[in-house]
Amino acid sequence: MSVSIVLQFIVVLAAIWMGARSSGIGLGLWGAVGLMVLTGAFGITPTSPPVDVMLIILAVIMAASVMEAAGGIDFLVRIAERIIRANPKYVTIVAPLTTWTFTFVAGTGHIVYPLLPVIYETAHRSGIRPERPMAVATIASQQAITASPVAAATAAMIGLFAEKGLTQWGLREILMVCVPATLIGVVAAAIVSMFIGKDLKDDPQYQARLAAGEVPAPQALTQHVALKPTAKLSALIFLTGVALVVLFGFFPELRKLPGAKAPLSMPIVIEILMMSVAAIMLLATRVNVDEVPKTATLRAGVVAVIGIFGLAWLGDSFIAANKEVIVPAIGDWAKVAPWTFAFGLFLASVLLYSQAATTRALMPLGVALGIPPQFLIAMFPSVNGYFFIPTYGSLIAAINFDLSGTTKIGRYVLNHSFMVPGLVATSVSVVTGLAIARMIF
Repeated sequence: MSVSIVLQFIVVLAAIWMGARSSGIGLGLWGAVGLMVLTGAFGITPTSPPVDVMLIILAVIMAASVMEAAGGIDFLVRIAERIIRANPKYVTIVAPLTTWTFTFVAGTGHIVYPLLPVIYETAHRSGIRPERPMAVATIASQQAITASPVAAATAAMIGLFAEKGLTQWGLREILMVCVPATLIGVVAAAIVSMFIGKDLKDDPQYQARLAAGEVPAPQALTQHVALKPTAKLSALIFLTGVALVVLFGFFPELRKLPGAKAPLSMPIVIEILMMSVAAIMLLATRVNVDEVPKTATLRAGVVAVIGIFGLAWLGDSFIAANKEVIVPAIGDWAKVAPWTFAFGLFLASVLLYSQAATTRALMPLGVALGIPPQFLIAMFPSVNGYFFIPTYGSLIAAINFDLSGTTKIGRYVLNHSFMVPGLVATSVSVVTGLAIARMIF
């Protein structure tokens, strides 16, 4: 491996490091700076930017943002609350399954935030250590992103396969592997979480805080602000769009136009469907269009698109320019033990805090190494390493919502409440996914 390639790799790592420090749109902006250095200093010709991936994400985010502006997200959250509160004794199992399901439907892990106080109160009221359901439910909300048909990370995988000419691999195959794999991973993490820490009645730290009046007593159920009249309708329209995406993904013949030799690609279908769903919601709910750009969903989606724009473009260009050197250097290792590529995905996601950005930045290397697509899909859940360093938004929120103090960051930072359920969920998901991929493909 030449000195030039090593220096280029250092530039890529430096751009990722700077982007990770900035977070948010910084990921994409520093990716562009890295690409500028590679182009100007090393003469690398940039590849085409990942346009399809960005357009898929924008289309899905537009539909989800209109639903949020119309109150549909609040409607879904109310349903989730009722499910969690209806099963207080089994909250450690029910809560993560609920957050997984609603993230799967909505395509965003942000839906977990309003559920965290509900999970805390349900567990605390029932005498269950809140750390158990709070931590695993937070992990589950992210695991579902790699199984959701309308998540940005899934869009990145679909776009990658289409871009590389792997048209026989797409949404259907991703769902067939990742839905059962991540569900099994979440259930395994939930079962393990039931044995984490001491019960509240046996926890001396909690009892001391309770005696000192530092832990608020369980609160009575509060009355909700009334939902918007359009909330239910917007959610139903959005869910219909999600169902159609899944339907077209599973049955390619439905995408085939009269006289055409091949079906329409899934990126195009998703873009058309979700933009149309957004328009239909606007018409049916008469939501104020000026409210849509102000939603948290749209802001998060734009951040994801910018991150992919710069970072994925940087990674693609570096790999394409040095493919003849990189692939032979590590290709034999990848062929002997392709599953080890999952560790690279996991470590990258720890730095990037974005499943979509990690997918688009590293998965092209997996394709270049010749790792079979079914195994890349099986390793897809390993991009959920965001929890390893406990600075992600949903982790901090869970810690703050747990007024009992049981959900926390330990003295050594990495010994935090999310580490065990996160590692269990991710590793079980990947192992299960590899087993499923071997069985059905």
